[in-house]
Amino acid sequence: MTEKKGSGTSTLSHLLFNDPYARIARFMELHPILKSYGFSKKQKIFWGFLKSELYEEAIKRNEGHICHMGPLVVETGSHTGRAAQDKYIVKDKTTQNSVWWRANQSYAPEQFEKLYKKVVHYLESQDLFVQDCYAGADPAHRYSVRVITEQAWHSIFVRNMFFRQKRGFIHDKQPRFTIFHAPSFKADPKTDKTRTETFIILNFTKGFVLIGGTAYAGEIKKAVFTLLNYCFPDEDVFPMHSSVNVGKFDYNHDVALFFGLSGTGKTTLSADPNRTLIGDDEHGWSPNGTFNFEQGCYAKIIRLSPKNEPEIFATTQRFGTILENVVIDPQTREINFDDATITENTRGSYPISAIPNASKSGTAGHPKNIIMLTADAFGVLPPVSKLTMEQAMYHFISGYTAKVAGTEIGIQEPKATFSTCFGAPFMPRPSHDYAHLLAARMKRHHSKAWLVNTGWVGGPYGVGSRISLPHTRNILKAIFSGELEKIRMRQDPFFNLYIPESCPGLPSEILNPRNSWKDKKAYDEKAKELAKLFIDNFKQFELKDLAK
Repeated sequence: MTEKKGSGTSTLSHLLFNDPYARIARFMELHPILKSYGFSKKQKIFWGFLKSELYEEAIKRNEGHICHMGPLVVETGSHTGRAAQDKYIVKDKTTQNSVWWRANQSYAPEQFEKLYKKVVHYLESQDLFVQDCYAGADPAHRYSVRVITEQAWHSIFVRNMFFRQKRGFIHDKQPRFTIFHAPSFKADPKTDKTRTETFIILNFTKGFVLIGGTAYAGEIKKAVFTLLNYCFPDEDVFPMHSSVNVGKFDYNHDVALFFGLSGTGKTTLSADPNRTLIGDDEHGWSPNGTFNFEQGCYAKIIRLSPKNEPEIFATTQRFGTILENVVIDPQTREINFDDATITENTRGSYPISAIPNASKSGTAGHPKNIIMLTADAFGVLPPVSKLTMEQAMYHFISGYTAKVAGTEIGIQEPKATFSTCFGAPFMPRPSHDYAHLLAARMKRHHSKAWLVNTGWVGGPYGVGSRISLPHTRNILKAIFSGELEKIRMRQDPFFNLYIPESCPGLPSEILNPRNSWKDKKAYDEKAKELAKLFIDNFKQFELKDLAK
């Protein structure tokens, strides 16, 4: 494969022959970096490949389909959501006194070594796709990440989600974190001491993550998030399961932070055409301000509407986007966003640059407004209420919402749940570690807090209806303009929340949830039921720890 002299062009064959990283993909060899991980066999490696090349490999290997307008459509098999019960943290000298073991499953170091060798041995028999990247938009708070996977489309996902350098970039030394991603490898629960054949195991000491038995790409993303949530508090950085946007005319001060679990609206509400998007899911709040952990978005797209969510919809009509578990027409390759045959948890992965008003830097100032999102399946919380500092801490630690169908295995309809810090599965430290960081920053920067319900009104799930997106957007508009703060408020008797008596663009009966129920007695009973759940849930937290 040589190029004719004097042709003046760089042919594909010339590039394949001369580019050292393309050569790795062509010839079987043992890469010295992989050797340092314990790999011992020669194999084909695709290191730092671009999306166009990875598209070709994915199609060649029957990993997915190119659908209308260019996105790559893939299916993740039996796992269409996170396998939360199959996630473990290695318990050793590093983690034994710093991880909240009441909320996290431990895994023995010696057992990790055995399973690690099995995963490496399996990956040695596969063609490998490797991406070197970073997590953290702020150069002062940035961690190097390497993802080694057996499938091309997961390598595209990694390129979408994390910060990258030029093609072929290899970390000068072993990165802080390395993810060994083997979705087709299954554990033996009896010998590997796992619950099932699926496993996500984090070793903070080694900086290694093992993922097997699941092709759901969200496990890669959330593994990195969990690693950062463990490391950042030691750097005086508050890691948050949140989205962030900022007013276009007051970039340093009009910053809004959205806490919330999957399905509560973090991605949708932060993608506001009138504001600049910093990021849709994971951020840090350092002494210098806020910054995105990622360079991409991983949006839930079931029943996506070009009218209500035009910015996100547009990302599904482009080359480079990965669409998980959506249903497409076999002939036209057009997407049916309303079809939940495979799962309710259909997902789209795309670079944040696909959103027209996204920030290029991924950084912003300190939050002026903190929005705590909840999808109340009981239908008793108001659409919006203002929180005192104490209430903000209470709701942050409680993390009440409804788990939405498909987000996790076994969830078929919204179910009331409490997830401390609005992200318990990803928060390895005790909740008070994160609560103290939030309280200190709110006091220092005089941040205001609001509880916004994106769930049900007029009755519980199955009786009432979900609050409309335009109504929620009107609420946020009134918050950001400062208009809502000027309106007189009344205190709710069940939850002691401060509810505005009016809000521009909202019917008054919606603001008072009791008025939206036909059966007022049924509302009172349901409100008491939820209030008791709040009280019972909070008993697990030691007040002496929270008061430190």
